[in-house]
Amino acid sequence: MEQTLRVTNVLSDPTRYHIYQYLIEKHKEVNVTEIAKKFEIHPNVARLHLSKLEDVNMIISYSQKTGKGGRPSRLYRLSDNVIELNFPHRDYKLLSTIVLESLMDMGQAGKEALYKTGKKYGKEIVKNYYHGNIELLNLTEKINILEDASAMLGLYSNFHYNEVENTIHFDVNNCPFKEIASTNHEMICDMHHSFIKGMFETLFMDIELITEENMFEHNCENCSYKVNLLVNN
Repeated sequence: MEQTLRVTNVLSDPTRYHIYQYLIEKHKEVNVTEIAKKFEIHPNVARLHLSKLEDVNMIISYSQKTGKGGRPSRLYRLSDNVIELNFPHRDYKLLSTIVLESLMDMGQAGKEALYKTGKKYGKEIVKNYYHGNIELLNLTEKINILEDASAMLGLYSNFHYNEVENTIHFDVNNCPFKEIASTNHEMICDMHHSFIKGMFETLFMDIELITEENMFEHNCENCSYKVNLLVNN
């Protein structure tokens, strides 16, 4: 509870909250100068906000030599810690771990149930977000829905359409299953793949979803995907 109060106190400042949101979306290191310029504040104020976020382990910092002599540059990035605010405290991570292990004990039937459910919820996310006639949407409008729905889920993905290849490329910069996937990433990643596929299949007639990079397998910052649009949409 004490840590929860510390976090809520830190995030109660609007500028500090938006700085943290910016770090989630950017998903890369930043320095004081960048934050000061982005939010139009004095560097000393930017440094104070970053220090407050670091005090509650929401971000971490480290020094990096500039190669130009002088003092090393201080860089800040997101912490690997998950920030959860529940009143009263509820351990949803424990619940998800119990459910996951139960499905694993069921063997192939458990896996298929997990993937089927993931795909179902991916479809429902889009349907609940957009209540109009999807068939009347153009490609740009469909991509905008994907971006908005992804932001709502905290995935912070940017979608890029390649007209020549008729493909959509995107990254997932903030994996919502990263913590529970650390014990069995293959099963969780396959479920997340089904979830994303469900989102796309709600908007497009026929697609092929390909995982190009996986943060667990390739030791990279995010997961990268390519979607082949098998028919014109």
